[in-house]
Amino acid sequence: MMLGIQELWLFIVSGLLLNLTPGPDTAYIVGRSVQMGWRGGAAAALGICTGCLVHVFAAAIGLSALLAASSVAFTVVKWAGAGYLCYIGVKMLLSRPRVPATDAVSAGGAIPLRQIFWQGALTNVLNPKVALFFLAFLPQFVAAEAPHKALAFVLLGLIFIVNSTLWCLGVAALAASAAGRVRQSGRVLLWIDRALGGLFVYLGVRVAMLEAR
Repeated sequence: MMLGIQELWLFIVSGLLLNLTPGPDTAYIVGRSVQMGWRGGAAAALGICTGCLVHVFAAAIGLSALLAASSVAFTVVKWAGAGYLCYIGVKMLLSRPRVPATDAVSAGGAIPLRQIFWQGALTNVLNPKVALFFLAFLPQFVAAEAPHKALAFVLLGLIFIVNSTLWCLGVAALAASAAGRVRQSGRVLLWIDRALGGLFVYLGVRVAMLEAR
């Protein structure tokens, strides 16, 4: 039982099943892949997984526990996250049509890859629901008598994130390869912006409605 980790096989299977479940992260990766090709989707995937990594380390050192226990901390993070998500969403909803390019990335694109990366990262970092997920999920696979619980948390988190990253990069590659013609249509790209904008606003409203437990 390495570092007090128990039922590692069940943890890996559970993590894979969670990754296979479509959700907002998958929608964001697919949308960016369709818009900007493989590199755009990969930037979105890496950003999302980086945001998860922040929560893993936070859970390991106890910040997520503080977030769960303190209504003030929870509220601050909740409203910061909701505000950011709604801001990004409204900005995308109000975006103007973009000139299609044969290759959005090689042509420079309208959106820098670093912006896509940070949007994905901050979407998860500022979402207290993600913090509470790791705080609830990881301890189930760490024995109560484990001598190094923080290291066990980090190791489990890294395993989960590596698997998530591989899955998300695969989704990005598949979506990008299937969307070559879509990127030729400025109208389609505009509606993708609208859809992603609506997704961000929806997530912002959901985060704002979260209640500390």
